[in-house]
Amino acid sequence: MPARVPILSPQLFRFALNLKTVLWGGDKIAAFKGIDIDQSNVGESWEISGLAGRESIVVGGADAGLTLRELIDKYQGQLVGNRVYRKCGNEFPLLVKFIDAHQNLSVQVHPDDDLARRRHGCSGKTEMWYIIEAENDASLLAGMSRTITPQEYLEHMANGTLLDVLARHKTHAGDIFFLPSGRIHSIGAGNLLLEVQQSSDITYRVYDFDRLDSNGKPRELHTEQAIDAIDYTVSRDCLRHYPNRTGEIRLINSIFFDVYRIIIDGAITRHMPHDAFLCLMCIDGYATIDCGAGRLYTINRGETLLAPACVHYLDIKGKATIITATV
Repeated sequence: MPARVPILSPQLFRFALNLKTVLWGGDKIAAFKGIDIDQSNVGESWEISGLAGRESIVVGGADAGLTLRELIDKYQGQLVGNRVYRKCGNEFPLLVKFIDAHQNLSVQVHPDDDLARRRHGCSGKTEMWYIIEAENDASLLAGMSRTITPQEYLEHMANGTLLDVLARHKTHAGDIFFLPSGRIHSIGAGNLLLEVQQSSDITYRVYDFDRLDSNGKPRELHTEQAIDAIDYTVSRDCLRHYPNRTGEIRLINSIFFDVYRIIIDGAITRHMPHDAFLCLMCIDGYATIDCGAGRLYTINRGETLLAPACVHYLDIKGKATIITATV
């Protein structure tokens, strides 16, 4: 007989700090989170991750020390939702990060599900960015400035002129960028942002600004692999922006994730998505959350909580901006 699944009572899960040092990282994430760390060049904070080797680990409560995969295995549909569990099993379908680009990130592209499964045996990568802070001259690259052919792409790579055909966007706090798989992109220096993406780490790097790695060597490029992954057409839906007013608004609705922004100045009740989990990332302020379990949870700027599918509603009070994500 299959093992009995323990009952998961309504609660919110918090995970251990999971920081990544990278060539282009800076020092904004620690300040944003209000923490002291000895780590330098921190470019990413993996808030909720089920990827092997970078899995989130529960802190606090009876399940402290479990990885996210182990947590799903223990509670199954009660945690992620029955429909999600039937589709994904113990694989958490999203990866949520805070990213600090002290320098430009490489120009890169991600394969779609079909290409990624054929080549790598995993899902592709569609993602979105919410700009939290942008320095005065900050920008990023997303999509083509004009439609080109694969042959023209190779010619630009050979001539070192790829940036000439990429669309550059000035960035401001509150900007939302949607990047389906295939859309070539690069986060520019001076941006602090939240990223919600499919749970995949497959990246084809096509240009790296002639930088050297810690060993003094150029980082590997994936020029040929990227040919079949790139969308060579001009995209009109890269950038979105919504007024800063209290309440909840949908930012992204895709087959891979739904992302909302909640601006609270007082109290709001957020009903859970149908038969699914909810990730909550606080990007400003402070709030308390009651999930019907008889206790209050706090969430501060730079913190993330996971609400399991067994929760029915969230009563949120405070003055805060919270981004939520589900599937």
